[in-house]
Amino acid sequence: MCSTVHQDVTGLSVTGSFHEQPRMRGKGIPKPATRSVRWPANRVSSCLRLAGALAASMVWGPQAHAADVDVAIVFAVDFSSSIDPKIADLQREGHAAALTSPEIIAAITRNYVGCISVAYFEWSSPGHARTVLPWTNICGLEDARAAASVISKEGDTGITRRGRRGTSVSSAIDIGSLLLDQFPGKAARKVIDISSNGENNDGLPVQPSRLNAIAKGYTINAIAIPMEDESPDNTLASYFAKSVIGGSQAFVITTKGPDDYVMALRRKLVTEVSMNVDHPL
Repeated sequence: MCSTVHQDVTGLSVTGSFHEQPRMRGKGIPKPATRSVRWPANRVSSCLRLAGALAASMVWGPQAHAADVDVAIVFAVDFSSSIDPKIADLQREGHAAALTSPEIIAAITRNYVGCISVAYFEWSSPGHARTVLPWTNICGLEDARAAASVISKEGDTGITRRGRRGTSVSSAIDIGSLLLDQFPGKAARKVIDISSNGENNDGLPVQPSRLNAIAKGYTINAIAIPMEDESPDNTLASYFAKSVIGGSQAFVITTKGPDDYVMALRRKLVTEVSMNVDHPL
């Protein structure tokens, strides 16, 4: 079973229940763009240039411009050197499966607007990031299937890992934050959704990036993929809860095994899509 740790902006751990909201309808999906960008490590200005380049590649198609959405979610997926083919498949196919699940579609259509927007990029050390899915409206099953197909076909396979080096969670937050800055529509909530199997061990410290995103009103959530030899006294989920997640009703979910990842991700997305910002935990 998956477990959840909830944490507010001040770092206080809490638990609560979540509520699904009313409905509406759907639009189309823009053609995806893929881009690889490189930058010098540990340079703030370079971080912002990369984030800007990725954001520029994530523009909406014509059908999406007029649509407001209930939530805009940036999937920030780790593809560092520690992500082997097994974990890469888990993340890629897990996101594709979760987006098309009946629970997610129901949560989307019952909400206020009845549409969400998602973008999906992969990250590792500073200077290594790749756009997989540009900003895309999902307002029903057809849209979800189209987005899932792009992620499944274009996402990392974990086969080629040379040059990816470390895990820069700070870079992931910075890129996700700028993408949300440049989101071309109106969203009731904006979320950076991190999936990773490691702590920040490359690039800038996490806290400045985290606090910057929180100050803009963004929520940082995470799904932790623990290593097989993880110590119960020093878990990745605890690290994310203390040092990474933040913002309104932020939470981290951890998994216990491959099969649990898909269930945990589905649960996390239902929560993000359905959460009523007017009724905090």
